Amino acid sequence: MSKLKIGVIAESFKAATLDEAFAKASSAGCTGIQLYALSHYLDMLSASSEELKHIRSLCDGAGLEIVSVCADLGGHGLADIEGNPARIEKLKKIMDQAEKYFSCRILTTHIGVVPADRNSQHYKDMVRDMRTVCEYAASMNMKIAVETGPESPRALKQFLDDTQSRGAGVNLDPANLAMVHNADAAESAAILAPYIVHTHAKDGVHYQDCNAEEVYAAFAEGGFEALVERTGELFAEKPLGMGQVDWTSYLAELKKNGYCGYLTIEREVGENPEQDIRSAVEFLKNHLK
Repeated sequence: MSKLKIGVIAESFKAATLDEAFAKASSAGCTGIQLYALSHYLDMLSASSEELKHIRSLCDGAGLEIVSVCADLGGHGLADIEGNPARIEKLKKIMDQAEKYFSCRILTTHIGVVPADRNSQHYKDMVRDMRTVCEYAASMNMKIAVETGPESPRALKQFLDDTQSRGAGVNLDPANLAMVHNADAAESAAILAPYIVHTHAKDGVHYQDCNAEEVYAAFAEGGFEALVERTGELFAEKPLGMGQVDWTSYLAELKKNGYCGYLTIEREVGENPEQDIRSAVEFLKNHLK
């Protein structure tokens, strides 16, 4: 078997409790779990040490490694320069908790849309604030893994190169890149290889060209349905193996570049997420033989 491992986002099961989600993950054959730092299950900004220790014990009891913590804070992420001082402090606190209670060293997040103009003050300010967060992560031997989607792989790599921090990483979501940019997963993995520390196992299809900045602004501001009503369907998430991601070439590229971490299943839609996740586990196991 490949050294690649299979995990799942706890919230993808849409279970009543984290305990139930962990049990379902273990039963499905996953060995890792990704937690959302801020969700109806958990608020790492206000949780007590006893609550966090209890979650860790539940994971240990289910035989699951806490692979990563998703620290999406909503809105436009680090692209909202004015709000970044408070946002950075929140990210630091989540990192502290993730390392102390979960022994987790990967924090994934959407940072917002990186400005296209590298010479603009907005771009320079965003690089500065990203470097601040990443240097804090580096001091704890952690990574801030930016989830792919708003930018092309080359634009994101350039931004991380400009950040110049060993704490900078990528959470590569091949479906996001396929759906929004119609990007090839293997090519994306080759471009971002130096930074990949986590991946999402998700699939999707691209129906028509779209403005990525407009799409992510609609997500941030709660106007995505209005956007689709105006433009028509742009893309759709699909069960693993039923979208346009070429998993054979994508997984081969990850292994070629030495990635040996988790493929973390994410299922955001669908009437039977547990069955979709179980099918995804079998799909990945077959591709990793």
